[in-house]
Amino acid sequence: MATEEEILASYPQVSAPTDQSGYTSNLTEEQEQVLKQLEAALKELGYTKRLDKASLLRFLRARKFDLEKTKQMFVSCEAWRKEFGTDTILTDFKYTEKPLVAKMYPQYYHKTDKDGRPVYYEELGKVYLPDMLKITSQDRMLKNLVWEYESFTNNRLPACSRKFGCLVETSCTILDLKGISISSAYQVVGYVKEASKIGQDYYPERMGKFYCINAPFGFSTAFKLFKAFLDPVTVSKIFILGSSYQKDLLKQIPPENLPKKYGGQSDVSEQELYLSDIGPWREAEYIGPEGEAPKSIDMS
Repeated sequence: MATEEEILASYPQVSAPTDQSGYTSNLTEEQEQVLKQLEAALKELGYTKRLDKASLLRFLRARKFDLEKTKQMFVSCEAWRKEFGTDTILTDFKYTEKPLVAKMYPQYYHKTDKDGRPVYYEELGKVYLPDMLKITSQDRMLKNLVWEYESFTNNRLPACSRKFGCLVETSCTILDLKGISISSAYQVVGYVKEASKIGQDYYPERMGKFYCINAPFGFSTAFKLFKAFLDPVTVSKIFILGSSYQKDLLKQIPPENLPKKYGGQSDVSEQELYLSDIGPWREAEYIGPEGEAPKSIDMS
């Protein structure tokens, strides 16, 4: 089994050029100093994993380069990983009910956007929780979420980075609200709250672009009220779109990578879209010492 050092050495560790500081491709002297202090402090506490430059910078960006707050965040995250069994979840957890759950709450990755990011789709408007809870539980849904985050971090991003030629650290998310109702939204609010907490606290700075499509009337107005409470950098990544979203999606996602049902040219059946997980992480030339991304379900 490959070591963390071998895997990191096998794909680009410098992000694409950016005007924003705090990234591997753009660090101020002050940020470089805080990064060194953080690494030294964590090593002193006995931590040996996930101390690479890009990982520590994600935590630092999440806490605005406040050394003490970042250290607390990292320590809390490592404690949660140990308690949750995150380091072994890819082999320990089998989401055998996924084919059934996928029909009631489609969540899947499909190819990449123009910045090399894996594109993640979630069809929230199709959710019907009472039926889902007959075949799964919120606990297992959250375990599957963490399983996906680990596969995303360990397998998808390295493969995407090799293909793109720069470090790819984030995803492009498409949240489809078509058919959503107030009652179905309330049904999943508990799950969404827990899922959001896991993303923010334990997988910081993983959102690249976020598109809400088929947003119902009034959704944009409601979002404007929340914008005041959100970080401006986060707000700049979120796009609220109604039913005329194709043009915006095609600016970010090549037509051959966007599913036909969203106005692109990627022609795959619904079952294949939900379960086959197509992307560079399935292409031999981009898979490195980390191995191919595990499959949550055998499609053969």
